[in-house]
Amino acid sequence: MSTQKEGLQDQAIVKIAAHLPDLIVYGDFSPERPLVKGFYGVLMFVDISGKCKGGVCLIWVSKVLIFGGDILKFAGDALLALWKVEPKQLKNIITVVIKCSLQIHGFFEDKEAEKGLDIRVKIGLAAGHITLLVFGDETHNYFLVTGQTVDDVRVAQNMAQMNDVILSPECWHFCDRNMIEIERIPNERAVKVSFLKLPSTFNFDEFFTRCMAFMDYYPSDDHKNFLRLACMLESDPVLELSLQKYVMEIVLKQVYEKHLSGYLSELRPVTIVFVNLMFEEQDKAEVIGSAIQDACVHIISVLKVFQGQINKVFMFDKGCSFLCVFGFPGQKAPDEMARALKSAVDIFDFCSQVHKIHTVSIGIASGIVFCGIVGHTVRHEYTVIGQKVNIAARMMMYYPGIITCDSVTYDGSNLPAYFFKQLPKKVMKGVADSGPVYQCLGLNEKVMFGMTYISCNRHEGYPLLGRVREIEYFTSTMKDFLVTNCSRVLMYEGLPGYGKSHLLMEIEYLASQHENHRAVAIALTKISFHQNFYTIQILMANILGLDTCKHYGERQSTLQNKVKTLLDEKFHCLLNDIFYVQFPVSPEMSRMSTVEKQKELEELFMKILEQKVREERIIFIIDEAQFVDVASWSFIESLIQSMPIFIVMSLSPFIDFPCAAANVIMKNQNTTTCITLGTMQPQEIRAKVCFDLSVSSISRELDIYLAEVSCGVPFYCEELLKNLNQHKVLLIQQADSEEKTNVTWNNLFEDFVRPTKDMNFCSSGAKGHKEVCNLLSGVRLKSLSLPASFKEISLVQLDSMSLSQQMLVRYAAITGLTFTTELLCQILPSWNMNMINRALAKLVESNVFDCLWNGKDLQLALKQNVSTFEVHYGSMALRPSEGLAHCEEEHHEMEGEGVCRIFRFCRPMMQKTAYELWLKDHKNVLHLKCARFLQERAHRCNYCRKSDFIPYHHFIVDVLFKSLDTGTVKKMTKSQGFKTAEEVVFSKSEFPDQHKFPENLSPSETREKILLFFDSVIVKMRTMPEGIIPLEPCQCDEQLHMVILPLAQHLVALEENNKALYYFLEIASAYLILGDNYMAYMYLGEGEKLLESLTNEDSVSQIFEYATFYSLKGQICFNMGQMVLAKKMLRKALKLLKQAFPYNVVFLFFQTLVEEKRHSRFMNQLAREGSQPGEKRLAQLYLQASCFSLLGKIYSLNLFRHCKYYGKLAAVMQMNASLETQNNFQIIKAFLDYSLYHHLADYQDVWFKYEIMVMEQLLNLPLKGEGIEIMAYVADTLGYIKFLTGHLDLAIELGSRAHRMWALLQNPNKYHMVLCRLSKSLFLKSRYLHNDLVQVLEQLWDLSVKEDHIFSKAFFYFVCLDIMLYSGFIYRTFDECLEFIHHNEDNRILKFQNGLLLGLYSCIAVWYGRLQEWDNFYKFSNKAKNLVTRRTPTLLYYEGISRYMEGQVLHLQKQIEEQADNAQDSGIEIIKTLEILITQNTSGPVFYPRLYHLMAYVCILMGNGNSCDFFLNMALQLSEVQGNLLEKCWLTMSKEWWYSASELRENPWLQTVLSLPSWDEIASGNVTLHEVAKNKYLMRINILDNLSNNS
Repeated sequence: MSTQKEGLQDQAIVKIAAHLPDLIVYGDFSPERPLVKGFYGVLMFVDISGKCKGGVCLIWVSKVLIFGGDILKFAGDALLALWKVEPKQLKNIITVVIKCSLQIHGFFEDKEAEKGLDIRVKIGLAAGHITLLVFGDETHNYFLVTGQTVDDVRVAQNMAQMNDVILSPECWHFCDRNMIEIERIPNERAVKVSFLKLPSTFNFDEFFTRCMAFMDYYPSDDHKNFLRLACMLESDPVLELSLQKYVMEIVLKQVYEKHLSGYLSELRPVTIVFVNLMFEEQDKAEVIGSAIQDACVHIISVLKVFQGQINKVFMFDKGCSFLCVFGFPGQKAPDEMARALKSAVDIFDFCSQVHKIHTVSIGIASGIVFCGIVGHTVRHEYTVIGQKVNIAARMMMYYPGIITCDSVTYDGSNLPAYFFKQLPKKVMKGVADSGPVYQCLGLNEKVMFGMTYISCNRHEGYPLLGRVREIEYFTSTMKDFLVTNCSRVLMYEGLPGYGKSHLLMEIEYLASQHENHRAVAIALTKISFHQNFYTIQILMANILGLDTCKHYGERQSTLQNKVKTLLDEKFHCLLNDIFYVQFPVSPEMSRMSTVEKQKELEELFMKILEQKVREERIIFIIDEAQFVDVASWSFIESLIQSMPIFIVMSLSPFIDFPCAAANVIMKNQNTTTCITLGTMQPQEIRAKVCFDLSVSSISRELDIYLAEVSCGVPFYCEELLKNLNQHKVLLIQQADSEEKTNVTWNNLFEDFVRPTKDMNFCSSGAKGHKEVCNLLSGVRLKSLSLPASFKEISLVQLDSMSLSQQMLVRYAAITGLTFTTELLCQILPSWNMNMINRALAKLVESNVFDCLWNGKDLQLALKQNVSTFEVHYGSMALRPSEGLAHCEEEHHEMEGEGVCRIFRFCRPMMQKTAYELWLKDHKNVLHLKCARFLQERAHRCNYCRKSDFIPYHHFIVDVLFKSLDTGTVKKMTKSQGFKTAEEVVFSKSEFPDQHKFPENLSPSETREKILLFFDSVIVKMRTMPEGIIPLEPCQCDEQLHMVILPLAQHLVALEENNKALYYFLEIASAYLILGDNYMAYMYLGEGEKLLESLTNEDSVSQIFEYATFYSLKGQICFNMGQMVLAKKMLRKALKLLKQAFPYNVVFLFFQTLVEEKRHSRFMNQLAREGSQPGEKRLAQLYLQASCFSLLGKIYSLNLFRHCKYYGKLAAVMQMNASLETQNNFQIIKAFLDYSLYHHLADYQDVWFKYEIMVMEQLLNLPLKGEGIEIMAYVADTLGYIKFLTGHLDLAIELGSRAHRMWALLQNPNKYHMVLCRLSKSLFLKSRYLHNDLVQVLEQLWDLSVKEDHIFSKAFFYFVCLDIMLYSGFIYRTFDECLEFIHHNEDNRILKFQNGLLLGLYSCIAVWYGRLQEWDNFYKFSNKAKNLVTRRTPTLLYYEGISRYMEGQVLHLQKQIEEQADNAQDSGIEIIKTLEILITQNTSGPVFYPRLYHLMAYVCILMGNGNSCDFFLNMALQLSEVQGNLLEKCWLTMSKEWWYSASELRENPWLQTVLSLPSWDEIASGNVTLHEVAKNKYLMRINILDNLSNNS
């Protein structure tokens, strides 16, 4: 039985009946219109106001239904209910209705006391005769109730105060006065009910049952459990068809879309048109019925044309009101407000002429309202609610007899100002501030002759950004036109906002620069299309010079002079209508037909143009050419064939299919070139913003936001800037000096990005000071609402879709900008994957979504916009209103299986708009579904064994939703790789020690054994069974963007701050692992805001989150070279972890003793299996080890001796924390860090011991999973250590093996780093290893292109610059390297790789310094100088500082040559800096030969020959020991050059640069390696005598 009931309730007829009262469902369906019927009954008018939540407020609906009421209308938070009975039953039914009213009051009073809700309920009751009026046309029916009783119930409700029940006089007359206690209202016949005074013996239930027996459609017997009998309607096609006429189309569409599981209630911008009709004889329904019928039929017809709908009709304060809405789902139009005004004028004019209608008043307001279902499951209506609805209603009543609109409608209509008149403001009930009110005076278009120029203005000094290629198309076509003397048509196609008008404006300027060229530019509008021959009329007016004439007389005189030789005077009147002149009409002319006149006119225009073409070249420029009328297209087609003319057009997709002539022109490949405009690239958007704001640079956050949200569309960018200005979040300020004096966490990344090219800015700042644009503190750009224009554009596109597609887009908007089909399937009700894939395929084709096959595609999609391209097969605009889809063919296969699973909104504004349509409660339900689904997958990728980005993070912080059952929690735990306490198995206990490294081996034997071990590992890896070696590379980047980032945002939306904080910390850690410091900083900032909102600061988990927070801060500061700040953050983290690091020497030595004892104990336990640490302890230990590792590196940079002791203590504490974890990987990392520390301190016994211990650990590891990764890590790290310490041969051997292992493991992040290090080792050995170096560089380049890895690409160019500077040949040209730096120095990742940028800038500075191009030298040297202070103990920083110092030495050479006063001081300063870099072990020994070489050169420049010899010999000796053949060769040449008797005083480097061979020449054998080796820069010393003489 239950199943049967559910089946009935799911029928379409039941769903339709839920929108209608029983009065209609069980009423008379007579075709007579208007239909007037009278009956008796009781009316209840309930109004609820205050803060009321939907679930609570809907109780009133069920109360009315339970007491037998029939809800006639919903109006916002009010309803009108009817109890239809015979007159003799009114007395008892009034008692029932009063009981219902009091229960409603009682319920809300209880809720107010219980939950503190501020709810005000006012109820009015009336009884008596009521008239039903039904009206409409063949497809739409509407009803209303009228009569004195209807008026009475409204009056009674208006008299009610909070929680009152007011009875109208007639109701008081009919009721049982013995049962009602009342309170008299002064000066009123109406009364207020106090309570029901029922006798003690009175049984209300029996009384109620007797009363309901007289109600025809009250559920009883078998249906008594139903609130409404209409819930059980059986299928009846005739009845269903009749009921459909009373329901809106949007509702019917949703009813009959089977897989839509509910109505799409939403908040959306609409335009409300309230029409009020006042009648001469209000009380006679028969009289006003015909008037309402006539008005309704006309209103329906008008709204159908202008895409509006009637939502409700009701009697309102002595009149009949129609609530009309423009912009309902599926009906959004781009010119909605103009349509609403046009329809209002039409309705006003018609209704004002209808007999019996006395006054017509119309109020129009635009804005965001609630559109959707109000009421109960069994009785509800689709309606609109909001302040704008109230404003339209109030304007209608307070400004009678006219059409009024609010300022939003006035501004948004884009209609001429003379159509309106501003009215005096009035105080309107319920409206705090309506803003300016305007009267619409009518929409009769004035003829504005000659006002059709392109609307935008061209400004000198304002370049046409990002449209170089488009201008080249014009110049090329123009040249072809001039050479061939044949007609040419150039069409620029693009969606609105792409900058077509600006492009044509520039083309007009360029075309006008040529002599004997006449450029005529016009801009069309939508109205132009409907005016016959309008385009040619305007073009010819310009050709004839009529556009400058002041009045018709001057136009007539000008025309007479121009055409007197071409047209008989008796036919001059042919020009009257088209040019608004008044030539006398001749008899011959009056006898001509319209066709003959048109033909004669076209022949005349052809003659005029033929004459003009002989005098000068004619170029017609038409903006918005999709609005060219049909007659003009036909003329243009003939014109092109008749004479040489150049026509340039811009056009958007046609609304309808173009006419035949337009088709012919567009498809003619001999004359027509169609160019599809692409979007601007991010760097071009940045330049545009800087120009528009008159600033030199903008904040990085603003740059990212504008590039992402604008999608490269110029108009969108301008609208976003306007929106930001309106929100007052932009801060224009003076640019700070390049050097930051006081770096804090808050300004660590307060950086600005500039346009890629030097441009002139119109900054308003003081002379010599540039201005920059920053954001106000605390602004979150993503939380700002979009401009209204964006919402309109997006809703127009959204409403053009089918309902199912709209639904999918709205649900996808909840998931975020990027989503997967799996997630979408989880939240879409009643959809399966096939349905989703089919809908997605269509949406991809419509350019709503981008289809991405993997995370790499996503990253590429984010970085580049679609560029302009030429269409070779005819115009894309031939397909009307499809948009310019460029990639349809690749999406047709999406309807199959095994297809694309990642999708992204093409435009963020569509996602934001669709998201904002949802109601908050609905959003929360869907966010929760998304969060639960994503939480199961919120971990690192399969390659990384599904672990946390912050090791063991989940053990100490509980983020699972409490409402999940135990089984689901276990499932989620398993899916994330989480282990319970019983399941945690550590690598130390898995395998006991079995192997020891042989003792008493010589260094060479040790080396061979290590290399043989790695060789054997590589061999085994290649022959391993499937499943041991990963089948796919690391996917953590995809996991981050597709799972963890969206999950964090869902949790923020749900206000689950503690869970969101957990994932924001994970995100920050992930970005650090991926090398993106800036994004890590940004998301750590998001986490910090949440951290401040948490209250339970003493909990273990929250203390750990604080410690993690400071640890990540410290790591970011460390990467940015801000060591003081990093040290401060790391100390805070350790203090929270109860591992405070000493601040003074006393505690330092005490702590050192304690830690060394602990270390001895741990080392003794290393060979034995000890007790396992707990899960929470593990998380703390990993975090401690990370902090100590960074602290050790920070203290190793400090020049003070006592800091070395701090560094050693940090290294020991790192080892102790790692040993306590009993995890092999962690232990090996600590051993290698400790080894490197002692390497740089030159404690051979210690570092050698720990390296042997590392190898012993490797011998005991199983060759699977993490064990293989540990071995690759060791080979890689040992190679790095050996390179840094100058063991180049061993570094190459280890690096090549690490390279092969990482390649087999498919880890691109590790793979690119080992290639970078290996290339540097081979570079220093490159005298004999050029081929090996080039092979590695080729692999590095291929990897950087495949993975779009900016760091790898930058390092590649760094090596290329080194090759030119030091190896003597060209692998990539200097210009290519320089171009790369120009285009990428502001890249989000590269910008904050201090060491790499330092190296790149310094190499460029050295190049220019050698060429003595000092202006360019200073430019790049100063950039490098700003990075020098950001010292990081990394290979790249050491590389960069050595290149920087060489640049300083070259500058010293210049100073000495010019006999500068500070040359001596500069030389001493450079020597000191170079000595510190060597003696304080702040750089690796591998750099010592270069540093000694520079010291030698400075000494010889300073005239200190003895020191020069010493440093030169030291450099040669170290080069020999290290095998640094590159430096050795250069040193030898320098020595010969400095001490030779050569008289050569000119700098030979310029000649060397010009003759540098390419690698291809070397590889082909045309240039020998011996010749290449001679291509060294020889440091000049001919200025020594001058300095000596001066001194």
